This record gives sequence, structure tokens and C-alpha cells, in this order.
Amino acid sequence: LTQPVTPDLLVSPSSQDGDLGSECPEDRGNWTGRLDFLLSCIGYCVGLGNVWRFPYRAYTNGGGAFLVPYFIMLAICGIPIFFMELSLGQFSSLGPLAVWKISPLFKGVGMGTILIVSLVAIYYNMIIAYVLFYLFASLTSDLPWQHCGNWWNTDLCLDHHVIKAGNNTLPVNISNTVSPSEEYWSRYVLHIQGSSGIGDPGRIRWNLCLCLLLSWVIVYLCILKGVKSSGKVVYFTATFPYLILVMLLIRGVTLEGAWKGIQFYLTPQFDHLLSSKVWIEAALQIFYSLGVGFGGLLTFASYNTFHQNIYRDTFIVTLGNAITSILAGFAIFSVLGYMSQELGVPVNQVAKAGPGLAFVVYPQAMTMLPLSPFWSFLFFFMLLTLGLDSQFAFMETIVTAVTDEFPYYLRPKKASFSAVICIALFLMGLILTTEGGMYWLVLLDDYSAGFGLMVVVITTCLVVTRVYGIKRFCRDIHMMLGFKPGPYFRACWMVLSPATMMALLVYNIVKYQPSEYGNYRFPTWAEVLGILMGVLSCLMIPIGMVVAVLQEEGTLWEVGVQQASRPAMAWGPSLEENRTGVYVASLAGSQSPKPLMVHMRKYGGITSYENMAIEVDREMEEEDEEESM
Repeated sequence: LTQPVTPDLLVSPSSQDGDLGSECPEDRGNWTGRLDFLLSCIGYCVGLGNVWRFPYRAYTNGGGAFLVPYFIMLAICGIPIFFMELSLGQFSSLGPLAVWKISPLFKGVGMGTILIVSLVAIYYNMIIAYVLFYLFASLTSDLPWQHCGNWWNTDLCLDHHVIKAGNNTLPVNISNTVSPSEEYWSRYVLHIQGSSGIGDPGRIRWNLCLCLLLSWVIVYLCILKGVKSSGKVVYFTATFPYLILVMLLIRGVTLEGAWKGIQFYLTPQFDHLLSSKVWIEAALQIFYSLGVGFGGLLTFASYNTFHQNIYRDTFIVTLGNAITSILAGFAIFSVLGYMSQELGVPVNQVAKAGPGLAFVVYPQAMTMLPLSPFWSFLFFFMLLTLGLDSQFAFMETIVTAVTDEFPYYLRPKKASFSAVICIALFLMGLILTTEGGMYWLVLLDDYSAGFGLMVVVITTCLVVTRVYGIKRFCRDIHMMLGFKPGPYFRACWMVLSPATMMALLVYNIVKYQPSEYGNYRFPTWAEVLGILMGVLSCLMIPIGMVVAVLQEEGTLWEVGVQQASRPAMAWGPSLEENRTGVYVASLAGSQSPKPLMVHMRKYGGITSYENMAIEVDREMEEEDEEESM
């Protein structure tokens, strides 16, 4: 005979004693330090794009005038979506898949997110592998890309040291020449001459393959124990880049000709503000720099305690990210100004963005400085730390999303599951280590997180505000933080943010340009493959809808769609003592009709949060009465 269950309020529902506790999945854990979450978010948002995309975007879109649309777009699009993601994660303590208990009909959005993050994680770690390659190459007294005359150099190679030694007073035409750093990158590191295009990958570059393996080993060791280990690593990886950035900035501004580069970077050209392209570029920079839509912010927030002040953290991270981008611009362009003076060419001839800046232009500039290996090592070590904490977030997102779906089976084996994911993504990334690997990397970079990511973010915004309801969402935040979001956040969530992102999506489709790398144009089949990558993440949404409706009983519309769009019974705070109002006793296995009782037992009285919970309950009752009238 089974023993009767006594509904004793003095027994904590989250207790691990008795039969109920033995059926509960292993605890998913929390951040162990007060700054773990904040530094993880800073490390995630402040990445390679702050160094190699923002400065270039700024000078091509009006210099100092670009900061006007940049901060406006930060206010309209960046801060509100950032806060929304953190709120969803912290309120539910769930990853990007399980969080769609908020509206099971749209679980495909979470599936699309995981697909996008997996594709990005594959090529992002390859960039870290390139950084490791250059980091090791800098451990020498003479940088290998400093001079011509190596086996990989061609007759077009022009060494600026030779020009300087020859005391050439006339400006040199460098348009038909190639720098040693450019040939080192393309002909030695990539060995791209061994491939005729994306359809001919060539042989694996084993030195790159080993660097990729090393980067995956580093990432795995840092996420081995989930946020408990990565939360400690970010104390170094999120703060050390700032020290190096300041060192590079001080060194840069003390160089001859530095002001020339800074002037080029910041001189405002206000006529550019009349161009829609500048506003779109500002929105794109905000969108990708803050990392919204990738699930990383939601995942990190899900490990917070229920009452963590994410409102304050939102402003610290978003404004800190913007200031870092501007500082990075000074560090980059001061050196480019010096470089242009040394070569006797305008700054716009040496300025580049993306890998071209990190692996060609800046390394070349390093060779012109005294103690060049030291400055080169510092620069690439900064890139390594910037890249790693973004990669931690991508991996934590994937692992958390899947383990939250199968907590009983995977959570106790999280370390082994993380190893399986790392090995799988390493094997998929092997094609990037071939002689034609750069073509595949460009394809992944252009399409994996393009329009698909925008569709995911737009859908998330619309589901939370329209399907779940802006009132209900604000009430959840009130329950969690003690205050409701003001008119600014409501206006952005309801109208401004979705409208801006839709404009971005339309602009990207209308202004679509085929991918290219240098003078190489990608074949049609490669373009189709890239577009399919983006479309597949969007298709996850209707596929998820079909699955959700089929799981419901009854007719298609009356029961299926309507029932699947409503929050699941288990939706709400993960700990029962935080569940008030509509969330009372809706957890599986719940014995306590009033979580408030659990609080009173735990804390010996009613705390400020319980007062707030009573207030929220009262508001809900009043709203229900108004609706019934």
C-alpha cells in the first residue's frame, strides 16, 4: 500500500527529501559570485566586432556624426530588446528552448536560435584559431610578416622598411603592390593559392587544424562546469582586454601622425545623416554588437537569482559596450594615422574592416613600431580574450537549451554532453581549416546570422507583447524587480523596436548583394546554400507551430492554435516560493497552495518581496474584476 501524502505546508516543495525530491532533476545551478553575471554579459557583448567593425563603420558613415544615429538606435532598439531578453531568462530560469513555455506555439523560435548559434559557433572559433596562430607567430624576435623574400612572397611584395631606408621623399604608388603582411595572411596562413574557389577546398592546413583543436579545448575547459567555471574565467577575459586596449591607445596616440588618423575617424560629416544607409548601418552595429537574438543574454540571465537587478545591469552593459567601441576606434585609427604617414598615403588607403584589419593592416602597423613582437602579442592576446568570452556564451546557450529540455537525462551528465557538442562542432569546422576554408568562413559569416536572426528577434518581440501580452509581461517584471517598466520601454517593445528591425530586414533583402572575398565572386550554388542557411532558421518557426498544434487535442483553430499559444502550466518562476497570483501551485508536484507560507517559514516573516507579491496579486484581482464588469 502506498502511504498517504500529507499536504503539510511546513514541507518545502523544493526540498530534496522524500519521494518527490528523488524525482526532481538535478539543480541547474546559479552564478557563484556577485559580478559573474555582469562580467559575463560584458565579455559576451564586447567582442571582435567592437575592434574591427565599429571604427570602420564610423569613418565610412560620417565620422563623429555617426555617433548620433548610433546612440539613437541604441535607445530605440538595443537597450529595450536587451532588457526584454534578460527579463525572460531571469523570470523563468530557462534556456532559449524551454523558455517558450511562455507560448508553446512559437517554440520554433527557440529552435531557430539554436541553429543560428551553432553555425556562428563553428566559424567564430575558427577566427579564434587564426588569432592563436598569430599569437604564437608573435613569439619571436623578428615578426614573420615584417619583410619580403620568404618562400610565400611574390614579386608584387613591397617592404616599407626598404622604402624608408632608401630615403624616398616622393610618395610611393602602392596601388599595384602587396604588403608582406597581406601575403603572409593569404599565402602562408590561409595558403589560399591552393584552392580555386569554394567548390575546391584543397588540403587541410594542419597548423590551422591544431590551432582550431586548441581553441575548442580551451573553450571546453572553461565551460566544463557550466556557469560555475565560465563565471570565474570571465573575471580575466572580460577585464584584461581593457588593460591592453588602454596600453594600445596610449602607445597609438603618442605616435607621429596619430592625430591624422583620429581626425579621419572622428571628423563629423553631418550631411551623411540625411542618408538612410547611415541609420541602417548604426542599427546593424547595435544589433550585432549587443548580441541580441543569439540566446546568450537569456541564458546568462536564467542563472540569476529571481530578484537580481537586471534593469541596472542593462544600462551598465549596453553603455559600456558603446564606450568600448568608441575607445577601440581611437586605438585603431591612431595607429592607422601613423601607418599612413610612414607609407606616405592617405588614411583611407590603409583603413579596412573585419579580418583585413585584424590580420593584415594592424599586424603591418606593428612591424613599424619598436618592440614590434611585444605589441603584436598584446594585440592578438586582446583579440583572443575578446573572442573567447563570446564563444563561451554561444556554447553555454546550446548546452543550456538542450539540457533544460531533458533535465533528468542530461543535467547530471552536462560535462560529457558539452564535450560531445564541442567535438561535433570541431569536426564540422574542419572544412574551414582547408586551403579554401576562408571562402566557407565568409559564406557562414554572411548568411548564418543574417535575415534569419532578425526574423527570430522580431517574432520574439511580437509574441511577448502581442500574444503573451504587454500587461502580463510588465506584471511579471514587477513581480521580479519591484517596479513596472515605464512608458519608454512599453513604447519601444510595442512599436519602435519591431518597426526598426522590420526596416532592417526589408533593407537587407532589397539591398542584397552576393558574397565576395577580394576579387572572388561566389558561384550561384554557394549563394543558394547561404540563403538556405538563413531560410532554415526561419522555417523552424512554422515547423514548431505545426508540432505544437498536433500535440493539442480538439479542432485545429478553436483548441489547437489557441491552446498552444497560451502559456504552459509550468510557465513562471522556477522556485515555488517566487510563484504568486496566477503562478501559485502550478508547478508539477506542488503541494503548497500559498508560496507565501514557504517564505514566511524561511525568513521568519514577510519581507519586502512578499509585500510586493501581495501587491501584484491585488492588482491582478482588480484587473480581473474590471474585465468581468
